[in-house]
Amino acid sequence: MLENLLNNHNLPYPDTIHPIIVHFVIAMVLFAFLCDVIGYFTSNYRLFEVSWWNMFFATISIFIAVIFGQFEAGLAEPYNAAQPVLNLHTLLGWSLAGILAAITAWRYVIHCRTPEKISVYYLAAGLLLTVLVGVQVYFGDELVWVYGLHTVPVVEAIKEGLLQ
Repeated sequence: MLENLLNNHNLPYPDTIHPIIVHFVIAMVLFAFLCDVIGYFTSNYRLFEVSWWNMFFATISIFIAVIFGQFEAGLAEPYNAAQPVLNLHTLLGWSLAGILAAITAWRYVIHCRTPEKISVYYLAAGLLLTVLVGVQVYFGDELVWVYGLHTVPVVEAIKEGLLQ
């Protein structure tokens, strides 16, 4: 019965929503880090305000992205070869949500106490976050471009029993 509600991407709506939302998160985190680095070296404290708001909205957005990711991963019916990468992507996604929330909370404290400067330790945390986001992007790309989750040929092959 549920199969009648799903389209040829194995979704109840036209296409995946998780990648749309997650690309906003990626852009906001990377732009926030860039603003912090430029602001740190140029003493342009207005960039710190831009960074703070990007981190704030990225933190809200990542939880929405993770929820849609969980929902869409459940509908993907991943086959055995894709399962380990999907598990890593899921684990890192939830971890990134927590890490991003913690770094954003730290950023909020900095924003309230000293809005015109940030520490080199915060920049190091931003660099670590940027690297983790890059790793997560790699796993997400692998799920789509290597394993083809939610692509029509892979969905059809799974339904026909060609992939397990």
